Amino acid sequence: MKDVELKEVDQAKQLMTRENNGCVKVTVPDNTAVKYGLSKDELIQIAGTAGWIRTRWALLVLFWLGWVGMLAGAIVIIVQAPRCKPIPEMNWWNKGLLYQISDVSAFSDNGLKGVEEKLDYLSQMKVKGLVLGPIHTVQADQLDTQNLTSINSKVGTENELESLLEQAHKKGISIVLNVTPNYEKPFKNVNTVAEKIREACAYWLTKGFDGIFLSDLKDIEKSHYWPSIQVVFNQTDNTKKVALMGSVDHPTVDHPTVDEVSLLLNRSGVDLLLTELADPAESGVRQAQVIQTLYSGHLQTSLGWRLSGRSLGSPAVPVRLFHTLLFTLPGTPVFSAGDEVGLKAGEKLQTMWDLENPVEATNATAKTLQEERIAVRDFFKALSDLKGKERSLLHGEYVSLYSSATSLAFLRLWDQSERFVTAVNWGNDSVTMKLSNSDLPAQAQVRLSTDAVNLAVDRKVSVEKLELGPKQAVLLSYPYPG
Repeated sequence: MKDVELKEVDQAKQLMTRENNGCVKVTVPDNTAVKYGLSKDELIQIAGTAGWIRTRWALLVLFWLGWVGMLAGAIVIIVQAPRCKPIPEMNWWNKGLLYQISDVSAFSDNGLKGVEEKLDYLSQMKVKGLVLGPIHTVQADQLDTQNLTSINSKVGTENELESLLEQAHKKGISIVLNVTPNYEKPFKNVNTVAEKIREACAYWLTKGFDGIFLSDLKDIEKSHYWPSIQVVFNQTDNTKKVALMGSVDHPTVDHPTVDEVSLLLNRSGVDLLLTELADPAESGVRQAQVIQTLYSGHLQTSLGWRLSGRSLGSPAVPVRLFHTLLFTLPGTPVFSAGDEVGLKAGEKLQTMWDLENPVEATNATAKTLQEERIAVRDFFKALSDLKGKERSLLHGEYVSLYSSATSLAFLRLWDQSERFVTAVNWGNDSVTMKLSNSDLPAQAQVRLSTDAVNLAVDRKVSVEKLELGPKQAVLLSYPYPG
């Protein structure tokens, strides 16, 4: 037994040798390899047994059942998922605000060239189209000498007009020309006027204008030349649709009724009819009736809204209140130059450009006014941005929620998009609006507000009982309830 142990010890010593540096080197013989697992032949033999065959078939069946189940589940989800409404056909004038520059010389000392210099400013305001002019010379009732295809030299030249059109189109701004012949007095010879308008429309559309605007449409539309004017717009070769636009006074006792306006819109066939909202002093119930009648009877793509006269900046009409209203009504908001900063009647448009110049610190009144107008402009820009990107505001449904003598509230919603609630109170007393609709949640988020204290932006407020102070407006939003 001891001999065996000694031989094993000797053998172990043979496997170890000492190096010169004192390290021990171990030599492992080739025949000492250890065998792990099964060999190939053994694996093949085992894999062919009945148990493993049944196991493989079971796993294969489970795999395909799982795959088919997931496919079926995906199909069910797709079938049961709510379908998105198709986006209605919209033209360029339905995608944002129109900006009216009636007096080109008052807007800029440089006439048409000055308008081109302000295109960057208009782009910042998210303007989609300009309603320009008239730019022809007006001679009251002298139609024989009146040329609707020439440019008043005080306004600019043909080259300046071509440059304005080119640069505006590069910035995505369309331009509509107002060719109303005698815009200072009513028409006397409607048929002669209409014939000149037809010739002017055909001429200016070939120059690159994106549409024609006509004031007092109710007079021109009665002419037997009106069908020939419509034909001009149907025969253009432009890939971009050109627009025939008109305006009519707001529906009141002394002006066309809402039914007459509706009839004019149907009969004239214009692409956009600009209707003035009733005087702000009129009842909110009446305003809601006018809006509902026009909205329910016509495509909102043909409705344009503006305030009557230059009343936006008057003390009785809080400017941001009516900015909120016009931007959120169904249809196209149309503003006159200066409305975005709340200019009052009689104030020069140059005041807008002076806002960028610093005011002396000692003139506290002027500094306060400048800050207020910049704030109004920022509010206007925020609304314009929302109008251009939110589907509910662009082409969503209109639902009246509340109306009283001095207040109005309505809902705009589209498919699964974010919803918006507009509430305005132009009265001198606070109002509590009890809003009710199956789509409304208990609370909504403030997106824009004229009351920074009680209705701060991003705050959650009750929709069931919405408190709104005097001469205040708020725009709320909430997600699709699902």
